[in-house]
Amino acid sequence: MSNTIKLKKGDRVRVLTGKDRGKEGVIMRVLPQANKVIVDGVNVAKKHQKARSATSQGGIIDKDMPIPVPNVALLSPSDGKPTRVGYKVLEDGTKIRVCRRTGAEI
Repeated sequence: MSNTIKLKKGDRVRVLTGKDRGKEGVIMRVLPQANKVIVDGVNVAKKHQKARSATSQGGIIDKDMPIPVPNVALLSPSDGKPTRVGYKVLEDGTKIRVCRRTGAEI
């Protein structure tokens, strides 16, 4: 298994498994060492925050928690359906990501 993550910050993904299955969101952060991504508004946990100074307020905040990469699928830019990611090398030598299902550039 290759350890490279084919997803990038800003990609639109759909959650495939877990309590948030079916939800869609944008990747806010990629954690390659842990093989996880943080998706905006998905896998949210309540965190008790202590007030650090006079200006920062304490209380219960919502925090987006990481999701394993195999549990999310990239949405195709052309039709919005989940797809796998492939790579293609152009004539000038640049490597781009392509949609495996439709062949469109990502």
